Amino acid sequence: MAPNAPSPRHSALQQVFLIFVCLPLVVVAQHNNSVYYTNMNSTRNPTTSHTYNNNINASDKAFPEDIALTRSLNASTYRYDEYEEELDMNFRDKDYELYEYLRRTSIIFGLASVANGSNVNTVCSRQMRHIQQGILRKEPWAMKVLDASATKPSGFVFGQNFWLGSREACGAVKNPVAITLSKNYQRIMHYAIITERAPFDVDYRVVYLRHNSPWQVEIKMMSEEIIHVGLCLPSVCASHEIEELTRTYLERGLFIENDIYDIRPQLVYVKDLKLNKSFFEKRTFKMMSVFLAFTSLMLLVAAFLRVKPAVEAKREQNSLKVAQEISVDVAQQLLPTKESKETPNLAAAPTDYSAHSNLRDYVKCFDVLDNYDKMFTVRENGKREIPVINGLRSVCAMWLAAFHVFWYMYFTVNNKAFLISYAERIFFQYVSSAPLLVDVFFTISGFLQAYNFIRNTKQMETIRANSLLQNVKYFFKLLFHRYLRLGPLYLVMMGTVDLFFAYIADVSVYHISERFDEKCTQYWWRNLIFIQNLFDHNDMCLNWTWSLACEMQYYVLATILLFTYAKNPLLVKGFTAAILVGTIAWSYSIGLDTKFQLSFDSVLATGTDIYISPFVRILPYILGAVTAWYLLQRQSQIDISELKEKCFWNLAIFIFFTCIYSTIKRDMSVFSAITLFIVGRLLFSLSICWMIVGSATGRGVWWSRILEAKVFQHINRVTYGIYLLNPFVIAFFFSLTNASTNADPLMMCVVTSGFVVIIYLASVVFSLAFEMPYCNWSSLILKGGRSKPKRL
Repeated sequence: MAPNAPSPRHSALQQVFLIFVCLPLVVVAQHNNSVYYTNMNSTRNPTTSHTYNNNINASDKAFPEDIALTRSLNASTYRYDEYEEELDMNFRDKDYELYEYLRRTSIIFGLASVANGSNVNTVCSRQMRHIQQGILRKEPWAMKVLDASATKPSGFVFGQNFWLGSREACGAVKNPVAITLSKNYQRIMHYAIITERAPFDVDYRVVYLRHNSPWQVEIKMMSEEIIHVGLCLPSVCASHEIEELTRTYLERGLFIENDIYDIRPQLVYVKDLKLNKSFFEKRTFKMMSVFLAFTSLMLLVAAFLRVKPAVEAKREQNSLKVAQEISVDVAQQLLPTKESKETPNLAAAPTDYSAHSNLRDYVKCFDVLDNYDKMFTVRENGKREIPVINGLRSVCAMWLAAFHVFWYMYFTVNNKAFLISYAERIFFQYVSSAPLLVDVFFTISGFLQAYNFIRNTKQMETIRANSLLQNVKYFFKLLFHRYLRLGPLYLVMMGTVDLFFAYIADVSVYHISERFDEKCTQYWWRNLIFIQNLFDHNDMCLNWTWSLACEMQYYVLATILLFTYAKNPLLVKGFTAAILVGTIAWSYSIGLDTKFQLSFDSVLATGTDIYISPFVRILPYILGAVTAWYLLQRQSQIDISELKEKCFWNLAIFIFFTCIYSTIKRDMSVFSAITLFIVGRLLFSLSICWMIVGSATGRGVWWSRILEAKVFQHINRVTYGIYLLNPFVIAFFFSLTNASTNADPLMMCVVTSGFVVIIYLASVVFSLAFEMPYCNWSSLILKGGRSKPKRL
């Protein structure tokens, strides 16, 4: 042994001495190093919230930013929760940093950190704590919970408020993913992330927060400021407990994104995405159930009445074949007997048919095959027909449906600012200016109303000869017929939309800002009498039906004027001119008063005063009616050269598209904007009027012949269904998705094309099931049954 070697006892004493002397130094050094690391990290991204060292030495004075940050963090209301002391977690510095990072960046982890027996039930608190511990221990099921729950995605500045996480991934926490993977290939993943389940049931919930951040583009359209937060939470935690946890989490200021983007969130509500039992207690649900049952029964009975004669005829043929196979002698004995039995039946058949003829007629209104033939039958255009109207209606109906895809998916779009930006580009003007196409329908309606009324000379003579009381009765008969024409499918859609929006309000991941179920419950009577456009556009049931209300109101006014025209034409001409001048003056007055502009937010804000106002939108209806009167005065003959005719046609299509693209520059003065709005609509309607006049006189060019194609006869018959159904179909599909929509121009072209096809098919089905049967029924009611028209 070396002489200087210490004894074992001496070495032990030295070791103890060194431990007691050096240990405090190591702890202090480690603490100072941790504080330095934390402070340096906080200057980049302040994610921690524990108490910092307040001692300011010479080195601290050189970094005043760090000192201010430290003091602000120490002044916060942060404190450990009571149950954290009970957690069996031996934190190292790295673990603690991870804990604090998750606490401030992961909402599900942050909620778990504030859960205790005072704000949730005991089982919920325990399971939330279990999730927290599982995440820190990186247990597969807990990692899936963390992954399925929301964190802030990129794009907040331009409208990304859908922090939905993954509903499917949350479902995979309690049910293994059905996926087959070959074992022949090496994988780096943990296989337990596919197979391992949570030790308790979890559900996907959505928390809705209203933000007040100045760091997001505010377009002022619908509920843009609602943040959707999808979370995978224990099933035992009730929605009101989740609300309490969220309030506590927000009040403590733990969410780091609030510090960065000044979100200042406020809890709105929590949705468990489960259908409320009260849905089946709604009066609309009961009424629609009875109505659908009755309609289904009538469709089945009508089908039976169609099939029954064919079955009986086939049975009779089989009987005759059997009779022919029997020997002649036996047949001769049987045939007289058969004749004697059949003769009374043949005599009784007319009596039976006469007794039930009216009932059969009403049932046959629901014959699907008959209605299908009526819907799809096309024929050559007659001389007195105006075939271009079919094309204009059909194309514009599809065009408006394409626009509505962008409008009624808006509540699911996560880049709203870019969607509006795309709409203002020249390539997408044909979509963003599509609302102008409503004037096409107004122009056509005004034309047909005056054209069909005035050219019916027998009706005009009857009105001239009738007394005032007789004309009043006849007027209400026409009005009732119009109501029965529009009413059936319209009322069906009211009930369907009421139920559907009540349904998606419960089960959709999205916040539904336009609660048509609530509006229809309150204001259904306005729609019933077609006056919904006379009230605030935010209080409308089925807000896209404002134009239908306008048309009904214009129909009433035009019919009164036409009755008056039959007896006093000069008075009506003067009154019509006064209305034309008055609507232009009124539009200017309202536009200047509301400071109207062509931007989307201004159009929406002034919707009640301008966009849906019957006093503003009557201009094209008047122009259409005046055009019909002029055409009848000229006896559908216009003497112009072929060159001028082609020039007028091409000028009409040029004006049409010029008006569509006239809003490429939307930033203009109020006076310029309202002038463009009025003059543009005036010229636009005149271009439609020429197309109608040109087609009525049998003239046209190559592109007008396309609009006169026979296929548009069929599409025109379902345009009413397309008009009523397209917003519902679009909202139906988008509201039931689990991921927000990114408005990508190329994909939107594809999606829009698909929706146009789906809307068309849905319109065919609804028209066959509801519109045509009940319209046939209303015609029978007005005619007084089957036999009455024959006597006339």
